[in-house]
Amino acid sequence: MSFDPAVFGHRLRHHRRARDLTLERLGELIDRPAPYLSLLENGKREPKLSQIAALADVLGVTTDDLLDPSPPNRRAELELELDKIRQDPRYQAFGLGELKASAKVPDEALEHVVAFFRAATDRDTDGSVDAVRLAAAEVSRWLSEKDGYLEHVERAAVRALAASGHEDVGALTSRHLNAIVTRVGYTVDAVDDVPVHIRSIVDEDRGIIYVGQRNSLRTRQARKAILQSIAGRVMGHTPPATAFDRQRQRLEEAYFAAAVLVPERAAAAAITTAKKERDLSIEDIKERFYVSYEMAAIRFTNLATRHLGIPTHFIHSDRDGMVWKAYQNDGFPIPTLGGAAEGRRLCRHFGARTVYDSPDRFDIHYQFTDTPDGSYWSATHLTPDESARALSTGVRYADARWFRGRRTPHQEKSRCPDDTCCRTPDGPAPRVRAGQRLQAHLVTLLSGDTPPPIDLAELADFLGRHAKQERSSESEDLAYADPWADTREDVP
Repeated sequence: MSFDPAVFGHRLRHHRRARDLTLERLGELIDRPAPYLSLLENGKREPKLSQIAALADVLGVTTDDLLDPSPPNRRAELELELDKIRQDPRYQAFGLGELKASAKVPDEALEHVVAFFRAATDRDTDGSVDAVRLAAAEVSRWLSEKDGYLEHVERAAVRALAASGHEDVGALTSRHLNAIVTRVGYTVDAVDDVPVHIRSIVDEDRGIIYVGQRNSLRTRQARKAILQSIAGRVMGHTPPATAFDRQRQRLEEAYFAAAVLVPERAAAAAITTAKKERDLSIEDIKERFYVSYEMAAIRFTNLATRHLGIPTHFIHSDRDGMVWKAYQNDGFPIPTLGGAAEGRRLCRHFGARTVYDSPDRFDIHYQFTDTPDGSYWSATHLTPDESARALSTGVRYADARWFRGRRTPHQEKSRCPDDTCCRTPDGPAPRVRAGQRLQAHLVTLLSGDTPPPIDLAELADFLGRHAKQERSSESEDLAYADPWADTREDVP
């Protein structure tokens, strides 16, 4: 039977009040100060066994009565549940003030809080927009609190690289990638008929990862897709129970792929040297490790605070300023709703939006931006495809001195979230009408911004076309819980 100090405290208070004893009187009877007993009742201290016996004797109950793991009454049950709710990141995402279950709070109020929270979190598995938004906010806060650095995923990446024989100094070769994939128990098959909207398909029964041919999926994308496909097994992921678990696992899988493609030791050494030379740049990471600009930018945010002591922010947005991905631990005022940035619109004075009118839009657009939360510097790159997405990485003004592009003359001022900054004209509103793509707007609104559903029948047809013989028993032996167990001791 596990000991819960919070439950013990409630049972102690219940039996003390039943005997009509004050904390001071009970303290006198067992020769302990009242403040100490208060800590016990509030679950902030754990008593010794001898003290439990003494308390039971004075209160006229057995030690089993005090150690019973169930709350003594409904009020205690509600207070214990409220304590758990207040510590739940999903509750904290609402940004509400602290609610204490004082004697002035009636039972009915606690019943309502607990019931509403349960109802809200029960929807956490239905994929609703609210559940997804709440989970996104929770994951974002979780990552920011860790300064963008996930140590357990970094360790998994190091073990994978060591097992493949990669020397952790440059771009991951096809030979090393295949060694990692084989070690986990998979093979890779590049085909030309992977369904639209899907980068890879994993046939778990046969241990095959299908990816698009080079003409339909670029090499950089293919490497990332393959590594993300095996990351769940490497990380020991189980089927997610909540929207938060699902998004956290997807983040860890993407992080694992980045940590393998841009190894921490080599990348940290490179950015440390660049900082000493005041020449930090995302482009250098991109070129050295042969990854996309987006992965290089995200990887920089993973390592910058840990190894350089520089807080950062990263935004992936589109031409309309809508946020697709975002991270910050430097206080940059990325707009959020319920704590989630995805789907929010950026200020038109941010570098992620001014880049589209910049003469440097085909290179890197550097900019200083004054905001109500301070001044920041950013470097923004537009993706070279049709979507022309903006990838913006930035730091506080004081940290700009370490970066290439710090001498930029471009400077903007943002007053957001003040409506006079972006949402209202400086003068009288013009008497004009703008034609809107109403149908496209309605479709997007009604769809809940969800991607097209995966057609299971289509996937079944695909796997049928590419059916192969079962893996040999030797291959099957490779798929065990920790594929790097025999290399763990060799990793520094």
